[in-house]
Amino acid sequence: MCKQDYVFRGLGVTLSGRGRIPEAESPDRHPLIIAIHGGTYSSRYFDVAGHSLLDRAQAQQLPIFAIDRPGYGLSADYAANAPSIMDNAEILDSAIHGLWHSYSHKACGIVLVGHSIGGAITIAIAARQPSWPLLGIAISGVGLDPVPASKDKWNQVPAEQALVSVPPEAMDGFFFGPPGTYEQGVMPQASYGASAPAPRSELIDIGMHWPKQVGRLAAQVKVPVHYRQPEFEQLWPVDEATIQRFADAFVNCPEMDAALFRDAGHCIDFHRSGEAFQLQQLAFAKRCAARA
Repeated sequence: MCKQDYVFRGLGVTLSGRGRIPEAESPDRHPLIIAIHGGTYSSRYFDVAGHSLLDRAQAQQLPIFAIDRPGYGLSADYAANAPSIMDNAEILDSAIHGLWHSYSHKACGIVLVGHSIGGAITIAIAARQPSWPLLGIAISGVGLDPVPASKDKWNQVPAEQALVSVPPEAMDGFFFGPPGTYEQGVMPQASYGASAPAPRSELIDIGMHWPKQVGRLAAQVKVPVHYRQPEFEQLWPVDEATIQRFADAFVNCPEMDAALFRDAGHCIDFHRSGEAFQLQQLAFAKRCAARA
């Protein structure tokens, strides 16, 4: 399996990222997985040692890429353009189109994995009904309307400040569950290397505009959806009824697998139960491929 950094291009924007490509093609039908990170994290979110979705996909001989979204990595300067969730969706749709047609593979289609703001962007991409073969989406850490405390704080950032740098330790209380749900002495410190400055515009957008958009976008998703919301979520209201209301918004998706995920905070991947969560996502991706 090839492990390296990659460059992608979408609508003239150069995007960085990382991935794993199988050295030999599997005889089975398999998906190409593309992971889309959330705010204040780079694509490395999916590649933290011991908690890496890329490594777990590699173990199953599944090709996978994680892309640095507009305003991150090589495209950090793009933050000055104040990219929104919909801008992200348009640019990434184009970048994934190029990847699909340039990557030498036998994958039967693409499954998107999106976390937090990346989950919102994943929904927006699926709502575009892209020209490349989208098989399904797996999303987490996103909902109908964030809790007031998680969106009001970004309004205090000056409008002329394109990028917001947040000390990772300042976000631990929002991103992690209580002690015992993650490995003490390892997390959250191991996650700090995946932290990155975030475009102010997307942090404002997820609180101000997303609640008005999500119903319309969810109704346009026509592929299977895997949705997990963590028990100790601090950024979004979470209970069984709220999860069901979110799931019900996807009125045209052929299959919805929505559930509360126990023993984890917002960044499920970094918790003790993160392996089980990622294996669920990979199993979902393989089911989507088997039905293609």
